[in-house]
Amino acid sequence: MTPRHVTFEVDGLPLDADVDPGQVLRTVLREHGVHSVKKGCDAGDCGACSVLVDGEPVHSCIYPAHRLEGRAVTTAAGLGTPEHPHPVQQAFADAAGFQCGFCTAGMVVTASTFTEADADDLPRLLKGNLCRCTGYRAIGDAICGVSNTVAPADGEAAGRSVKAPAALRVASGSEPYTLDFRSTTKLLHLAVLGSPHPHARITSIDTSAAEALPGVHLVLTHRDSPATLFSTGRHEDREDDPDDGLVLDPVLRFRGQRVAAVVADDVRTATNALAAIVVEYEPLPAVFDPETARSPGAPLLHGEKTVEASRIAFPERNTVAAMHDETGDVEAGLAQADAVVEGTWRTQRVSHGALETHASRGWLDDDGRLVVRTASQVPFLVRDELAHVFGLPQEQVRVFAARVGGGFGGKQELITEDLVALAVLRTGRPVQYEFTREDEFTIAPTRHPMRVRVRVGATSDGVLTALHVDQLMDTGAYGNHGVGVMYHSVHESTSVYRCPNKRVDAESVYTNNLPSGAFRGYGLGQVVFAVESAMDELARELGIDPFKLRRRNVIVPGDPMVVTDPDEESDLLIGSYGLDQCLDLVEQALESPAPEGAPPAPVGPTWVTGRGMALAMIATIPPRGHFADTSIELLPDGRYDIGVGTAEFGNGTTTVHTQLVASALGTTPDRVVVRQSDTDVARYDTGAYGSAGVVVAGKALLAAAHKLRAAMVDRALAIAGGAGHAVDTGTAPEVVAGGVVVRVGPGVDATVLVSGDRLLADGPLTADGSHDGTPRSVAFNVHGFEVAVDRASGEVRLLRSVQAADAGVVLNPEQLRGQVEGGTAQAIGTALYEEMMLDDEGRVLTTAFRNYRMPKFGDVPQTEVHFATTHDDLGPLGAKSMSEAPYNPVAPALANAIRDALGVRPHELPMSRDRLWRLAGGR
Repeated sequence: MTPRHVTFEVDGLPLDADVDPGQVLRTVLREHGVHSVKKGCDAGDCGACSVLVDGEPVHSCIYPAHRLEGRAVTTAAGLGTPEHPHPVQQAFADAAGFQCGFCTAGMVVTASTFTEADADDLPRLLKGNLCRCTGYRAIGDAICGVSNTVAPADGEAAGRSVKAPAALRVASGSEPYTLDFRSTTKLLHLAVLGSPHPHARITSIDTSAAEALPGVHLVLTHRDSPATLFSTGRHEDREDDPDDGLVLDPVLRFRGQRVAAVVADDVRTATNALAAIVVEYEPLPAVFDPETARSPGAPLLHGEKTVEASRIAFPERNTVAAMHDETGDVEAGLAQADAVVEGTWRTQRVSHGALETHASRGWLDDDGRLVVRTASQVPFLVRDELAHVFGLPQEQVRVFAARVGGGFGGKQELITEDLVALAVLRTGRPVQYEFTREDEFTIAPTRHPMRVRVRVGATSDGVLTALHVDQLMDTGAYGNHGVGVMYHSVHESTSVYRCPNKRVDAESVYTNNLPSGAFRGYGLGQVVFAVESAMDELARELGIDPFKLRRRNVIVPGDPMVVTDPDEESDLLIGSYGLDQCLDLVEQALESPAPEGAPPAPVGPTWVTGRGMALAMIATIPPRGHFADTSIELLPDGRYDIGVGTAEFGNGTTTVHTQLVASALGTTPDRVVVRQSDTDVARYDTGAYGSAGVVVAGKALLAAAHKLRAAMVDRALAIAGGAGHAVDTGTAPEVVAGGVVVRVGPGVDATVLVSGDRLLADGPLTADGSHDGTPRSVAFNVHGFEVAVDRASGEVRLLRSVQAADAGVVLNPEQLRGQVEGGTAQAIGTALYEEMMLDDEGRVLTTAFRNYRMPKFGDVPQTEVHFATTHDDLGPLGAKSMSEAPYNPVAPALANAIRDALGVRPHELPMSRDRLWRLAGGR
């Protein structure tokens, strides 16, 4: 069909375009370099692509391009620039109304059409704009003109609500994400043919017809794949994950797994060519339930692999990892108990829902090196594994990440970069592979579904006598993160309690479902849901207040953190202890009057109300080493250039890094230039996961800043002394913006400013700092809810949401509050709404946001956030990490509140209306 020529205006400039039949506005804009418009769903569900057409907000991903003739299109970039922002853009920056920021350009465009009268109608007006990060409160603040940030004075950045360095760039749509740049050479695109079977062997594959199509450059199959087994999951020690996969494998273990890849001139040509590939399969027996999968006689997914080569615990029974250990005697402890609670809890498969999908673009640089720009939390680990898989020296591979549009653990994987690398090495041309939203649901890793059985006993006065956790997790077709999630999930969830008799039985099992992976909390959320539900039921059995029962049994400073081995050597310490404060803060908040604006309890004979609470502990750094090497250099204009490998994806580490450096060097964050997440321009960093960006990379940067300060002062003293000034006044020189102030004397009330360029006259001034991620501290979180439940429909209304967090010294109060709110909102989605549905043959049925039910603006209450007052001995300036932690206690606290209301306990997530209706006695 013939393209149609249209002429229209974009951000005040004319644009002529030939549009194909069925093409939408978003693709036209991005093809012409308008990258302020983002791709989040291509279905009109998320709003990341929102623009104004003749002043009216539309989702450009579903707006037909042929309607553009003579129209005026305005994107976020057309509303304003970082130098001259639109008032709404300035408001989003001032309110810290974003985290990863991928939704923000669309949010700003939509909000630019609001009037003051619309402030009370935001749940309806923003129902077409999703945010996965913030919890929406800060977005509402921005729209209502509430400023939450400050501009600190020299040296006063730490502890203040400083704006993110990229705030106005994000709000104006000018901050580049992974694919927001144009290729200087004709770019090729990659599309993947997925397996139609949950388990099959490729017996023959004919690609000749596809290769003959115009515009097709290459078709890749398992015959082109390197023979090196690897895991998509990335850790500092690559042997933490089993080597159980190939770039392209002749054996297919889940529906959608790569069969072949087409590289063509454009996505449409590549996608159309997939239909021309002729494949013959030998279907193999499949298994979808982990309990069946580990049973004798079950079909084996990786039975041909060896323990030694692939590090699979028991390939002969589909078990990736297993733990069966005990301290004391659990059966004897249960027999001694005056009350025993037993139950089985189940958690579902959840999508990360990051608005930027997985995407990579690769090319060969002028020296013939492989370069990959990718949406990754771990660029250095991706570089190292690409070098390993393709047999390349590390120095021949460069990997870097721009700002990433959300991660939550889902981008701690290598799932686009390997195919892109293979295609680039074969063609010598730039190649891009971008997931669709359907890909995110059907082939990207998810949260691990779990079945968790808990038995817990206590004496009549509430002292625990026994705790038994029996956990079974579905790791899916591949074991990426299947080992680490299993061990982590049963660690802090049980070690937070003192108990003489503990047992853990845990197994991570392969099935022919799509793979599971890393997700915020790293397995703790699932097991904490079960343990804290059981603890709540135990409190009811004993007639003890749930806060009091926790206080009686939680660890306190001086207690060992025991899972099943009291003699285990560990680097995990209590660097500071605020759990007692967190319990007090939440209990006091729930007992106090509701804040102004809190929703009232519904009135009616079928409505019941209840309260619930739960706690969680989490290690502040992943175990077995997490490394960061950083650098700082004084620039001639008095600014500071810092190099740090950590990626920014809404975790806020970039902001805190500038604060730490500015405070140490007596300057302001705007004078700190950040180079990050690039294996060529920054030093090694394990990556941004496990909430390590502040407590590892931040601590390394702080050490570098102190070194540089000392070097600057030494040189300034030498310069001042050389000029004939006496310098010993007993007062230390002061580092300020632009250089160093040296007080001179003795007895002379004078100062001299040694400027940056003068300091550098004798050569550069640089410093480096590193941290190895040990010893590690622990953080604590307590959540409380007050809810109303309608017995007649199963509807839940959140009347009150309170979380207290022990984050040590709070380095950026507004940003940290946003992390707590965002984690809470994501956990509310898990608890009430979100569920990826699979049929009994492993086919994913949930393939779009519209039938997944991610929380919108109107679904999330305003959580009251409180911080304990502690100073952690192990973190930078006393801080702890707090990105993953807020998620973990939310679902059990909500379940406990619903149980309090209904008188019946939920045992399965999500606690959807239909499940609660049945629980309440509905038929």
